Amino acid sequence: MSYKGLIALAFGTLGLGIAEFVAMGLLPYWAADFNISLSQSGHGVSAYALGVAIGVFCIILMRAVKLKTILLLMIVIHIVGNTLTGFASSYETMLAARFIAGLPHGAYFGVGSIIAQRLASRGKGTTAIAIMIAGMTISNIFGVPVGTALAHSFTWRIIFYFIGAWGIIVLLSAIFFIRDVGKIVDNGFKSQFVFLKHPAPWLVLSATAFGNAGIFCMQSYISPILTDFASVPLGQVSIVMGAMGVCMVIANLVSGRLCDRYTPGIIATICQVIAVLALLGVAAFGQNTIACLILVCLIAGMLFAVGSPEQVSILRTAPGGLLLGASMIQAAFNLGNALGAYVGGIPLDHNMSMSYITVFGAMLTTIGALSMYWFYRKHEQHFKDLTQEPEHQNPSANNAAQSSMATAQA
Repeated sequence: MSYKGLIALAFGTLGLGIAEFVAMGLLPYWAADFNISLSQSGHGVSAYALGVAIGVFCIILMRAVKLKTILLLMIVIHIVGNTLTGFASSYETMLAARFIAGLPHGAYFGVGSIIAQRLASRGKGTTAIAIMIAGMTISNIFGVPVGTALAHSFTWRIIFYFIGAWGIIVLLSAIFFIRDVGKIVDNGFKSQFVFLKHPAPWLVLSATAFGNAGIFCMQSYISPILTDFASVPLGQVSIVMGAMGVCMVIANLVSGRLCDRYTPGIIATICQVIAVLALLGVAAFGQNTIACLILVCLIAGMLFAVGSPEQVSILRTAPGGLLLGASMIQAAFNLGNALGAYVGGIPLDHNMSMSYITVFGAMLTTIGALSMYWFYRKHEQHFKDLTQEPEHQNPSANNAAQSSMATAQA
């Protein structure tokens, strides 16, 4: 296990996590600085998400390039995009810079997850991905709260200067500590999409999108749920958010270890079922402050507990299209985030009880849990871990995987 390389990857996800999530606390500052409405400033979040979506599919154009080279390019774009955001002189340039900053997000996770598994000891692939994702979870504990505080005390721009500077550290760490793991096999442009003909990857993507959406129903409106529903004082919300971040870190690492012992499919299914029960628990018992705090921390943990097993599952079901599959899972994550924020707002728009936020969330996550359970029962056994060795050094692996997929479909 190359821990230095995995930590270098985690440094990258830390920067990506701050760049993505800190924006949610900067909307009032963007509105004031650029003299725009609060809803217009929200387009800065959308611009980043659009960059993520487009960057995910652009990555297949680099399928013949070494994985480490792609990773380094993604880090450079990350540095440029966030630095430009900090120097943005107008609303329009800020949106353009946020779009550029979003381009490498999904691609970094996609390429990084393949590299992480190749850096891992055999049988420790999910643990390796969990270490990489740990940077994202840590950003929720320290990066986002500190970034918001800096914006309040100084200027919102300073956090993007920091992200750009941190990106240089990530770049140097990647250059010196991540070894060359080769590239994926290139059988042509069309071959990248062959795996999508089979149901297994779609079930994983469905589990990811709907599972994430259900949890983000709560996550997007966590502040009013805590203050208006659970009677948590506004000044203590940040403390609760920190506790939720700690649970994310722990759950992510624990689920990674469990997946190496059992299978990603069963661990992800169990975690999503726990999330469903906890979401319903908030609706039923959330007005009890202690019960609500325990349940929201548990739900936050499940948000990242499913990350590593779902990332591994999509890699195993995407022979011949590893880059596309690994990047599409990030698109599914972001789609789930957007869907959850929308659905979670429905009860508020219709003056319904706030308990319906987590009821609707439980309904969405149930779809995700059923999708993952179906994958686990009907398809997972047909897929082996083909990411331990570069595909171009093992050309028979891709053919074997394609045969397994045909068997799974039958």
